[in-house]
Amino acid sequence: MFALIVDTGSTVTYVPCSSCEHCGRHQDPKFQPDLSSTYQPVKCTIDCNCDNDKMQCMYDRQYAEMSTSSGVLGEDVISFGNQSELAPQRAVFGCENIETGDLYSQHADGIMGLGSGDLSIMDQLAEKNVISDSFSLCYGGMDVGGGAMVLGGISPPSDMVFAQSDPDRSPYYNVDLKEIHVAGMRLPLNPKVFDGKHGTVLDSGTTYAYLPEAAFLAFKDAIVKEIQPLKQINGPDPNYNDICFSGAGIDVSQLSKSFPVVDMVFGNGQKYSLAPENYLFRHSKVRGAYCLGIFQNGKDPTTLLGGIVVRNTLVMYDREHKKIGFWKTNCGELWERLHISDASPPMDEVNSTEAVEPSVAPSASQHNITSGELQIAQITVVISFNISYVDMKPQITELAGLIAHELDVNTSQVHLLNFTSLGNHSLSKWGITPSTQAAYISNSTVMSIISRLAEHRVQLPDTYGSYKLIDWNVEPPSKRNWWQEYYLVVALAVLITLLVGLSILGTFLIWKKRQQNMHPYKPVDATVPEQELQPL
Repeated sequence: MFALIVDTGSTVTYVPCSSCEHCGRHQDPKFQPDLSSTYQPVKCTIDCNCDNDKMQCMYDRQYAEMSTSSGVLGEDVISFGNQSELAPQRAVFGCENIETGDLYSQHADGIMGLGSGDLSIMDQLAEKNVISDSFSLCYGGMDVGGGAMVLGGISPPSDMVFAQSDPDRSPYYNVDLKEIHVAGMRLPLNPKVFDGKHGTVLDSGTTYAYLPEAAFLAFKDAIVKEIQPLKQINGPDPNYNDICFSGAGIDVSQLSKSFPVVDMVFGNGQKYSLAPENYLFRHSKVRGAYCLGIFQNGKDPTTLLGGIVVRNTLVMYDREHKKIGFWKTNCGELWERLHISDASPPMDEVNSTEAVEPSVAPSASQHNITSGELQIAQITVVISFNISYVDMKPQITELAGLIAHELDVNTSQVHLLNFTSLGNHSLSKWGITPSTQAAYISNSTVMSIISRLAEHRVQLPDTYGSYKLIDWNVEPPSKRNWWQEYYLVVALAVLITLLVGLSILGTFLIWKKRQQNMHPYKPVDATVPEQELQPL
């Protein structure tokens, strides 16, 4: 099994080969062609680039961020996961021998190319009539990784927004974007600004979005104008001029109170609305701060819409009818809401944005987190480290502080619940509780914490080795008995009764004292001063 990054901007699917001369350390073991009885090399022909021995076809790809991948082409039976109704199929893919740049350092094993081209998995399956010429992707939200992929056609929801896609316009999936609105106001731009070079391209393999210079400047100014109460701050990396703002709070669900809605209007007049999470990313060093995830595309006139723009959005690439659909949804609940019966279920092995351990990907439904807001009193996570118990034990206090920092919580919220030895490894169980100012942990914070751990976004010093999230759970507030539930009320009632009683007693004593002063007691034989008679 391999974890692949789904990329609509490229066509080749590849995994590291056992013979790889320069490959990084990835999630899964390398593919070993010699151990596969069904593997066949793609023999050299005049239609492909051949290896030095003129025996096998090769592939060579370079990406926008200058990373590269090259290797040989082979054919084997590809399975789409145990949840898929799509039977295993023979397909051509790349067996990687050299990788550089981000491809070398990424956690995912390789790339799954879904673009248009002979080597694309989509083209191969559609040509065999195994599926219809359509596929759909759904990406998780700002703090939730994972997602779903559907190979084949689905019945689109009635309120899905469509845009025309012209395969002759460019080799990439494109949409006919005409206008951008910020807080309901149209940016003063000529629609042709979105039609330069390759037009407006939708690329799942790109993290952020990039606009031509004129469009970016207008967009930036409109956003800044709408969020004047927030403070503009420096970005997390001094090497980049990120545009960031603080003061919006950490709850993603509340960002719409601070940031405006952005609308993309297509040639047919239909409008796709972007929530703040579709154009912002979290500031990695300032709590409650966010940065624009839409940048200027240098001097390139192409408009490039990456994964950030379609967070929590089902995107249907209907290649047969030359259109792309957008439907805002909770991607974690996608399967139940679509009620799909004629398409293959989502592929858990392939993540739309980053590689995630399939066993612990933060699926809300698997851990009793529904779409409603639950009251969560504690998160428990089980993490394994590849260093021994003896080496780990003296550093537990420091480790708790590091984990708290990486998860954007206070050190007092992170508690070690259990710690055991597993040979050269150690297994630890941690509890994360609400801050002192809060009674519960918000659902969005829970999913943020779990996704960071599952996607290996928690950066720890090398002295702790590597880690793996084994399991996680959330705990509601413990049920209290009658006395625990109402002891404050009872105590308050007793206190009020006591105060009232003391007040009444005090009032009575004061009244009695005053009565005594008005009629002082005089003994019978007491001397009475003689009264002077006044003359008549």
